[in-house]
Parts: sequence; structure tokens; C-alpha cells
Amino acid sequence: MHSRRIYMKKYLFVWLLLALVLSGCNSAEQKADNQNKSQGTEKKEKDASETKENKKPKEDFYINISEVPNSVEAVIGQSPGTFAGEPIRSEEFEPTLFKEVENAPPLSEHPSEEEYDQYFKYLYSLAAVDFPDPQDLVKKWEYSMSGTPNTTDERYQFKDNYNIEIILDSSGSMKNDVEGKTQMDLAKQAINDFLSTAPGEANVSLRVYGHKGSGSDQDKKMSCSRVEQVYGFDKYNKEQFDKALNSFEPSGWTPIEGALKASKEAFSKFDSKNNTNLIYLVSDGVETCDGNPVEFAKTFADSNIKPIVNVIGFNVDGAAQKQLKSLADNTNGIYTTVTNAKQLEEEFDRAKDVLESWEDWKDDALNDADAKKVDANFDILSYTNDYSLMADIQNNNLYGIIADLSLEDVITIEHKKELMERKENVKDLIDESEKKIKEDLEMSRDKNIDQLKKEINEKYSTNIN
Repeated sequence: MHSRRIYMKKYLFVWLLLALVLSGCNSAEQKADNQNKSQGTEKKEKDASETKENKKPKEDFYINISEVPNSVEAVIGQSPGTFAGEPIRSEEFEPTLFKEVENAPPLSEHPSEEEYDQYFKYLYSLAAVDFPDPQDLVKKWEYSMSGTPNTTDERYQFKDNYNIEIILDSSGSMKNDVEGKTQMDLAKQAINDFLSTAPGEANVSLRVYGHKGSGSDQDKKMSCSRVEQVYGFDKYNKEQFDKALNSFEPSGWTPIEGALKASKEAFSKFDSKNNTNLIYLVSDGVETCDGNPVEFAKTFADSNIKPIVNVIGFNVDGAAQKQLKSLADNTNGIYTTVTNAKQLEEEFDRAKDVLESWEDWKDDALNDADAKKVDANFDILSYTNDYSLMADIQNNNLYGIIADLSLEDVITIEHKKELMERKENVKDLIDESEKKIKEDLEMSRDKNIDQLKKEINEKYSTNIN
């Protein structure tokens, strides 16, 4: 009996101890659970607070977004948007679109006209394309008229010597494929075809950058410092030029300013008094070596070299196009975007026409003037085709953005209706702008060609039958 009581006491003690342990565990778990809940609540509140802080008020969000164009000049001057030229209504871009639009303040249930205008301004900024600039076409015509007796721009007057340099981007991205060939292969072919037709007395040079090292950070310093003149200045020799073209492949970084500095140094012996100096820069991207090629281009243009600097952007994105065009503008040169071999060849073909000797041009001057008018007609047709294509892309993408937002209930049916009306209004403006630009180009064409014929008649009346 005594042993049984002892056993019962031990059993009771163990049970009480176990109960205390379990109670302690439950208390700890509850405490931890409460702590986790508290932390979770705090985190949610913190995230909500951060989201609220990161999401700018409406007036701040819209302040740096460009206004929807309301004139021809504004249409041409608009900056390309995030989705410029991209197919908005595709599985690849829809997630990006919705993520982008999350940053914008949502439309209220019953927006005011101002709120609609602001929201549409934002959507338009996403779809805005880079319309071709008619001034670039006029510059091409002016360049094509090089050698006319009364050309006011000294750069376009024929001199005793003609010097041509091609600056070629050989950075890693030039390996990209276009129509089954790399961009580099297409560029090399077009350059060789162009220079092989240069006047026999012309001095020719080929300068490359980005052909050393790799695109890695550890190679950046070395790659950025290597700009090399692989040919010339010398008369074109096919065998030697082919050898120079085959001596490099795309691999590294993009030191555009460094290339321009090296070019300026090489051209320093060719002052504009006795030399016509032509440079073609072919690149598929922006400066990546911390230089400022846009600013240096102005210094180059203002020197006694007075070069004609024409820039070809090969399959460039919006940022590269903006930089390369600014570079060309700072030298009063021509910027052109090309996306394939045919367009690249066409740009060099324009230069081929200019690279005729003064005597050859003079002997057939009137025929040349008539031919230039025919070329101008084709140029205007090509311009309006490009403009129409960009207008269609922008309109379709803007429609796609609004429609997709409606399908995903980001905006209501009434919102969609109001935004679509604004889309149609801007489409009408863009269509009218195309007609106005075409009229202006035709007037400019006639003025330029008529002036050219007048100069020819006055200077070469003995050659007119």
C-alpha cells in the first residue's frame, strides 16, 4: 500500500511536470505566433507605407511627361516611348505593359476632362514613335548638291583633294544577326562596295573601335583605349583594303568619342582650304566608355578641318538613335537609321553620287540637275512611306494599350471610350501633319533644284544647247 502511494505521487508529479512543459510550449508558440502576426502586420503596413511613398501624387507623376503633340513640329519632335515600334498586343510585352502602368495613378470612377487628358498623356508617351525628321531629308538633298558653284556651305564645295574616312563600330553587339549574316559582315560588304567606287585620286581611311578585348568589365579599360586606323589614308587598293577588313571582328566596348578624337588628329593635316573631308560613322549603339561624343563632335565640326560627318545607326534602340542623331546634328551632318543590308547600301549609294570629280559633274550638269529632281521625288515617296508606317505602328500600339487595360479591368468601358476618342483626335493630327510635311518637302525640293539649275545656267551657259 505504501509503495502504491509512492507510485501515485510519482505519477502525479510526472503528469504535473508534463502539463507545465506543454503549457510552456503552448505559451511560447502562442507568443511566437502573436509576434509573427505582429511582425506580419507591421511588414504589411510598412510595405503599404513604402508603396504609398513610392507612388507619386498625380501632379508629381505627370509633371515630367511630355504633352501630347498639337502641331506638326510637336509630332516630329516627340521622343520615342517605352514601347516605340514594339508589338504591344503580344504575350511578350503585355506583362511589361501592366507592370509599367501600375506606376500610374489609377483613373477615378468619374474622371474630369483634365484627369482623362493626363492619363491619356501618359499612355501616349508609352506608345510614341520617333517620326522621321524632314530636315534630315533636306540635309541629304543639300549634300547631294555638293560641288555646285555657289554652294554656300564650304564643306560641300569641291576642293583639290577629297578625303574619306569610315569609322566602324566593332563592338560585341555587331555580331547580331540580320538576314542570316552578322551586322559586321553586312557593314564590311557595304563599305567595301562604296569605297571601291571612290574617285581614284581620293584618300581613303578605315578606322575601327571595339575590336579588342570583350564586353566584360575587366576588359573595359583596354577595349575602350583601342581605336585603330587599319587602312590609310591612301588610295583605295582592293587587295590591301580586303586584308584590312579581315583583320578584326566585333568583340568589345564602344568608345565613340575616342574614335572621333583619333579621327580629328589624323585629319589635322587636311585643312578645309584645300580639302573636302568626309566621314561616315557606322554604329549600332551608344557610347559605353564614359565619353561624350555629342559634345566632342561640335569641337570637331568647328575645327579648320570642317568635316562632313554623316552617321548611320545600324539597328539602334531609342537611346542610341537619340545620341547618334545629336552627334550628327552637332556637325550639321546627316543621321540615318538602317535595319538591313539594302538600306545600308542605299545610304552609301547617295555618297557615291557625290564622289564624282568636279569636271565630270560640270560636263553633265544639267542632266544631273534633272536626275536629282527625280531622286528627290523618290526620296519624298520613301519619306511618306516611312512616316505612314510609323503612324500605323503608333496608332495600333496605342489602341492595344487601351484595349488591354480595359480587358484586364484596369479601366472601365467608359474610360476606354474617352481614351479612344483622344487616340482618334491625335491620329487625325498626325495624318494631317503628313500631308503638310509632304507639301513642305515638295516646295523645298523645287526651290533647291530650281536654284541649282539657275546656278548652272549662269555659270555654264556655254554648255547649254
